[in-house]
Amino acid sequence: MPNRLNLEQIQQSVQATPQILRVELSHLPAKALQWQPAPEAWCINEIVGHLIACDDNGFAGRIQSILNEDRPQLVAWDVAETVILRRDIERNGMELVEELAAMRRKNSQFITHLTSEQLQRCGIHPMIGELRVVDLLFEWIHHDHNHIKQILTNVQDYIWPDMGNSQKFFEPDLNPYL
Repeated sequence: MPNRLNLEQIQQSVQATPQILRVELSHLPAKALQWQPAPEAWCINEIVGHLIACDDNGFAGRIQSILNEDRPQLVAWDVAETVILRRDIERNGMELVEELAAMRRKNSQFITHLTSEQLQRCGIHPMIGELRVVDLLFEWIHHDHNHIKQILTNVQDYIWPDMGNSQKFFEPDLNPYL
């Protein structure tokens, strides 16, 4: 069994991501969700679309393969190409969040029912080698939180120009806590 979080806590964390995104994004205008902080950087819509794609391609999908096959060869996929092909920049951001929420409800139901034996089952990833089910569960949480931070940073960068002189509060010589 996992020792840092139990299976119920893992499932709750995976299901919390859409809730966090609803709270953080529901009040923002569409152009904030479609804004790219740099030419090759993902907008918020694209990040949410990436989370959707990762559920089937990276997390729930891989875990199901591992549970259904003995040491399956896991498939690497082109994350950047998937973002381009999905065209999420053009979509409604809150509809994407709801799509993620529905997917998470479906894809996380199995987590609390995993046995100790199933948690240790593994597949072979072409880039990093052996991946156990338990490894993927914790990566799922880490991955979500990494992209939640990215989304929050996009929001900060989007509003930065409107902060005027208060930007100076965020200069290291004025703020020892940075």
